[in-house]
Amino acid sequence: MNIYLPIAEMSVNIFILFAMGGGVGFLSGMFGVGGGFLMTPLLIFYNIPPAVAVATEANQIVASSFSGALAHFRRMTVDVKLGLFMLAGGIVGSTIGVYIFQALRDAGQLDLVISLLYVIFLGTVGTLMMIESLNAMRKVKKTGGVEVRKSSQHNWIHGLPFKVRFRRSKIYLSAIPVLVLGMLVGILASIMGVGGGFIMVPAMIYLLRVPTNVVIGTSLFQIMFTTAYTTIIQATTNHTVDFVLAIILMVGGVIGAQFGAQVGQKLRGDQLRALLALMVLAVCVRLAYDLLVTPSELFSLASNLGGGH
Repeated sequence: MNIYLPIAEMSVNIFILFAMGGGVGFLSGMFGVGGGFLMTPLLIFYNIPPAVAVATEANQIVASSFSGALAHFRRMTVDVKLGLFMLAGGIVGSTIGVYIFQALRDAGQLDLVISLLYVIFLGTVGTLMMIESLNAMRKVKKTGGVEVRKSSQHNWIHGLPFKVRFRRSKIYLSAIPVLVLGMLVGILASIMGVGGGFIMVPAMIYLLRVPTNVVIGTSLFQIMFTTAYTTIIQATTNHTVDFVLAIILMVGGVIGAQFGAQVGQKLRGDQLRALLALMVLAVCVRLAYDLLVTPSELFSLASNLGGGH
């Protein structure tokens, strides 16, 4: 069953899009990520224009993140205070990111920059997460199946001023890195069409020392509001949000996130991080391949320029 997307100006199969939304929603609830790092490339692979894919995916992330955050609220694994601090930075970052997005689009460099950013960020974060999670798994085997979190260890971040106590996460640290992390995620949400969970989750675990079980729900809470704001700004500034596409992805995302949250509760933190690292690296490799391999359309264009049909 095909449906016409007015902003993307193309006809697509509604069931394929629904399946994409459901699959990414499942990952959202399971890993605490918005899922944009996977959905945006999938939409681009499905020939949705990158500008539309980025702006519309931010809308879909709102639904899947809300569904996943709701499941974690019921389990009392959301640090609302920490999430609100990150949200403050996220709103500032999203505003900056939308104008960067517009400037790149006007310069005709948007598609290339989006792909390069994905490869750089996903490759770096995925590699670091995989190394750490494998080391954690080895330690778990030595301790008889118990994941050990080095909560007593502190890094340079804990020496910064303007400290705030986040009781749900049981941490006491400066508000500066929290705000900066939120701002970075907001910029990524605007330019790359991602919730930023693939950056936020490892940063909260390894830099801020937030417990893994609280990280996922708090990440979804912040992502939900940041991407909602981003969607509104993108729609009014760049007019690249296709609401027909967004609704289809949102329905699938809401359903998938509920199942993902249930599965995520059954896995240890180190296992979740290893699976997320695999997903991140897989998408990175696929995008890098597209950047490095000469597209077949280039030859088709050459033949057309030579007088072909």
